This record gives sequence, C-alpha cells and structure tokens, in this order.
Amino acid sequence: MHDTPEPPPNRETRLSLHDVFAGPDGLRAGWGLLLFVLVWQLLRLLLHPLVRSLVPGAAHSAQPMPPLLLVTLEAASLLCVAASTWVLAHVEGRRFRDYGLNDARGGRHLWAGAAWGAALLSILVLCLRGVGALAFDGWQLSGLAAAEYAAVWVVGFLLVSLFEELLFRGYVQYTIARGIHGICSYFGRRHAGAIGFWTAALLTSFYFGFGHGSNAGESPIGLISAGLIALVFCFSIWRTGSLWWAIGFHAAWDWMQSFFYGVGDSGSMIQGHLLATHPVGRALVSGGVTGPEGSILNLPVIALAACAVFFTLPRIKPR
Repeated sequence: MHDTPEPPPNRETRLSLHDVFAGPDGLRAGWGLLLFVLVWQLLRLLLHPLVRSLVPGAAHSAQPMPPLLLVTLEAASLLCVAASTWVLAHVEGRRFRDYGLNDARGGRHLWAGAAWGAALLSILVLCLRGVGALAFDGWQLSGLAAAEYAAVWVVGFLLVSLFEELLFRGYVQYTIARGIHGICSYFGRRHAGAIGFWTAALLTSFYFGFGHGSNAGESPIGLISAGLIALVFCFSIWRTGSLWWAIGFHAAWDWMQSFFYGVGDSGSMIQGHLLATHPVGRALVSGGVTGPEGSILNLPVIALAACAVFFTLPRIKPR
C-alpha cells in the first residue's frame, strides 16, 4: 500500500508595500496622478503669488488682457506643469518627451495644426458675418504696431497652448490611459489600449470643458465646444502619438480670434488686436460676449476639425 502524498502547504499571497505603490508598469497610475497634482499645486502656490505681486494688473486679472500679463502668467503656468511632468518622468523612469512630445514629425504636425486652426476659425467668423451675427468695425492697428502686437501674441498664445495641452493631454492623459489599460489587461479584455486611451480622453475632455466655466463670460455652448474640441485634440494624439498637432491648432485658433479678428475668447478680450468687431443678435448664434466659441455655428466647425484629423493624419503610432 502506497502512502498518499500530502498536498503542498497552502501559501498565502502577501501584498508587499512595493506592490501597493508599484505594478508591472512601474508606479501605479493612481499614485502617479496624485503625486503629479500635489507637485503641480505646490509649485503654483509658490510661483503664482510671486508673479501676481510683480506684474501690473495681475492681482485682479486686468481686462482687456495686456500682453505682458498673459505672457508672464502663462509662462509661469507652463513652468509649473512642465516641472511636475519632469518630476514624475524621473520618478517613473520615463523621459519627459514620452508624455506626448516624442514625435519625429512634430514640426510638420505643429504647422499643419496651426494651418487648420487658423482656417477653421476664419470659416467660423466669416459664417457669423454672413448670417449677420458679427459686425466688423474696422482696423485697430497698422504698420509696426500691428507687427509688434502680432509677434507678442504669437508668443502668448503658444504659451497658452503648450500649458493647456501638456496639463490636460500630457501626463494626465497618458497616465489615466495606462492605468485603465492595465486593469483591462488584467481581466483579459480585448482592445485594452483603445479602451484605456478613449476613457482617459473622455475624462480629460470633460474636465477641460468644465474648467472653462471659471472664465468670465463663458456660456453653455462655449463649455460644450471646449469639451468637444478637447476630444478632437485627443483624436489627433491617437492618430499621431503626440500633442504637436493639437498645440498648433490651439495656438492658431486663439491667436486668430483674439488678435486678428478681435473677438471674444471665452469672454476674454486682449489689448492690441488688429480688427474691431462686435456680436449682433441672439447670443445662441452670435456667441455674445463669449465670442465665436459660444455660437451654435461652432459645433459643425468642430466636426470639420475632426474630419481634418481623420483625413490628413494617418495613424502612425500603433497602440
């Protein structure tokens, strides 16, 4: 009679402290997001009060916005988010450019996005004028003054674009997508990469639109437009693997509406714009004080932006 072999001892799987904070892909996404927000807010609390104490008009956000104020505030904001991204890249053992900036064709995508942003904003403005919802009052600048303001506002709105794209669609988009991808992969879900990316895109786009509610003069259509264009920007990241098309589009759109056409940008106006305009009629069509982004006509223009991404940006980075 043979002895029955004893079963192996029951070993309990113990969760180590390392497992709480790190997984197969490095620092767990939730902890990464928390650390990113903490570093970003700490830097903002340190830097922004200093800037507001040194720059004239910064304490009460002077309107219309002077160039020095916008450039200084946006440079400080960009510095905070870039530094936070760099810290988390170092912690996670990644490169700074991994969060949407690593693109061999980045320059081409930047200029293509800028061309589409300028063209589509012009189409929107001309449609508003065509239906009698926007009136042109004449030229405000000429000669050297026009060239100087044009250049400084290019810098200003490029800083705005870099800051907002890196904040909403840089580390945050990448990390939420990574975390959801890991969860889906653990449960054996197909298309885990796509699920992670688009879930992150919906979350960051909703927050981008919601965040515009703090802008003076913003409207419901303006908030919807902000959320939808954020989704288009995410679509461009899905196609190209980088932020550069979105950065170009965002900067050119803001520059054209604020400097070139002199219309409101989420209710804000700037000093030194080329043309003077004013809305006419119902705010639902004209956009009112919000500007063209608050017009119902902006929604089909955003659809055109999505078509531009689909037809002109082949998907060059598999996920």
